[in-house]
Amino acid sequence: MFSKLIIYLKIIHSMTITIVGSGRVGASVALNCGLRELDDILLLDVIEGLPQGEAMDINHQLSENGIDSRVKGSTSYEDMVNSDFVVLVAGLGRKPGMTRMDLLNKNANIVKDVSNKISKHANDATVIVVTNPLDPMTYLALKTTGFKKNNVFGMGGMLDLARFKSFIHDITGSSRKSIQAMVISEHGENMLPLIRFSSIGGIPLNEFLSNEQSQEIFERTKKVAAEVIALKGATVYAPGNAVATMIESMKKNKKQVIPVSAYLEGEYGISDLCIGVPVILGSNGIEKIIELQLNEYERKIFDLGVTSVKEGIKFMQSEIK
Repeated sequence: MFSKLIIYLKIIHSMTITIVGSGRVGASVALNCGLRELDDILLLDVIEGLPQGEAMDINHQLSENGIDSRVKGSTSYEDMVNSDFVVLVAGLGRKPGMTRMDLLNKNANIVKDVSNKISKHANDATVIVVTNPLDPMTYLALKTTGFKKNNVFGMGGMLDLARFKSFIHDITGSSRKSIQAMVISEHGENMLPLIRFSSIGGIPLNEFLSNEQSQEIFERTKKVAAEVIALKGATVYAPGNAVATMIESMKKNKKQVIPVSAYLEGEYGISDLCIGVPVILGSNGIEKIIELQLNEYERKIFDLGVTSVKEGIKFMQSEIK
């Protein structure tokens, strides 16, 4: 009788983290979430065999590491029922020479379709958007699902932040554990690495860098994604880690300050769009949007990002209801 109960409980147990899109980035998200033991994971994809194969491969690594989180692969959206988190990775990736905005028209239909399926099968989920161009796609997912604004946001800023911190380490030689940094605005050509709001061991970053070094880090952070894509075809590991960090902050109610693409309603003087800003991520998703006092130079770049995102939203207006 007891063994039958265990089997029954396993059958009704739902995967609490669903990843829609099982390519290299989706698989990286699944692996990173599994290694952190955040919960059971569902990999979804329209390509039969791909999510199942990735799930098997990841499970083998988790097994060797003694981790009991399990990964399942599926092509059925019905399997996402009762998910706590849905990571939307589905869509076409950037090719060498393409900007994120070049993908707008191609990916809008995909994101809208997936968002409708999320609202049907996982209407209590928190949605993390990874598909590019990130900020317009996050806006589209929010409007299509009709979910609360604190439960739909994009990953971009966390990824940009990881790259920014890497360059700070490269130039200063300081331990990566000592580096605190922030990147806001559009996840794209108008991102804004904030030298002024970054530090090493609590000491302002400006104390470690010359003006020329600051400008070098600023520019490299903005351009490095295109460089990685040109060299290997896609960015994979850093995005997977970024999403896992966001989910961990919510699962464990860590309330980390993380830059995400969030829906603004007057913050930074902006309304009705999604763009990268620092937020507190806890068990309720976005628990607070932090408004930084930007100087004239920073504000100019931030506003360029706002304009770019607005143009993207306007371009896909027919997809938004």
